[in-house]
Amino acid sequence: MAEADLGGNRESAQTVDGHGDTVLDAGDIVGGNDSPGTETISAAELAEIGLRFEVDGEIATIILDRPGKRNAQTSATWSALARIGENLPGEVRVVVVRGEGPSFSAGLDLGMFTSGGTPGQHSLATVATLDDDAFQRQVAEYQRGFLWLRRPDIVSIAAVQGHAIGAGFQLALSCDLRIVADDVKFCMKEPALGLVPDLTGTKPLVELVGVPRAIEICLTARTVGAAEALQLGLAEMAVPRDELAQAVQDLATALLATDRAAATATKRLLQGAPARTLEEQSAAERTEQAARIRALFASS
Repeated sequence: MAEADLGGNRESAQTVDGHGDTVLDAGDIVGGNDSPGTETISAAELAEIGLRFEVDGEIATIILDRPGKRNAQTSATWSALARIGENLPGEVRVVVVRGEGPSFSAGLDLGMFTSGGTPGQHSLATVATLDDDAFQRQVAEYQRGFLWLRRPDIVSIAAVQGHAIGAGFQLALSCDLRIVADDVKFCMKEPALGLVPDLTGTKPLVELVGVPRAIEICLTARTVGAAEALQLGLAEMAVPRDELAQAVQDLATALLATDRAAATATKRLLQGAPARTLEEQSAAERTEQAARIRALFASS
């Protein structure tokens, strides 16, 4: 897969690889959001932040690429993730999030805990000086980098190996599905650091494991390994480390075999189900099905 710059120009040049798949060339400008004012981001900017973005047909891959720091995250990471989501090419149906090296992500970069922070990025000390409204806006901006992974028109897959701590755990929880290597180590470290998980991870954690177990996992800041992750529903599949990439590819291929409009409607139904009564969910099913049947038979 080739790296791609993100932007709003949908007329970028493309090449066809040896398998007949369309692949974006490095340096191309791609984007799925045509709204004015969308901020673009280049492959060079992503590299400086410690991210890579690749598109291969209907599959996009986001790679956390700071292996020397176990893919620790900064405020720039979250802003870049949000910009990737805003500019996701329209043809993308599956988004894979993975980490380079032995860890998925070790959580917050320790530089964020220092008064100076990481050069050019926010530190927690700086954020602490904001008034309430500004603080809310700032954290909401960080959360945007995680929220878009739940969009009904895509399916997001976290390919998780090694450490997935704090922000790394929450990034994995932001994805619809998680395939883990047998060496995975999930840990919600924030309470042990005097913080709370605030990157949208608490809701999916509770939905997956229940309130009591979520309390225990978060307040002890203990490690959850692959076998327990499967048992608790934190992972859909656990595989040997050297089989992780193939397992993710196989899942992506299976997901792409489903009609896109039907997949989007079904995901939308499933996402809304927990908040609806049975009667409300039944009505939602009727509404979605009416749209599908009309779309399928309108021309007949």
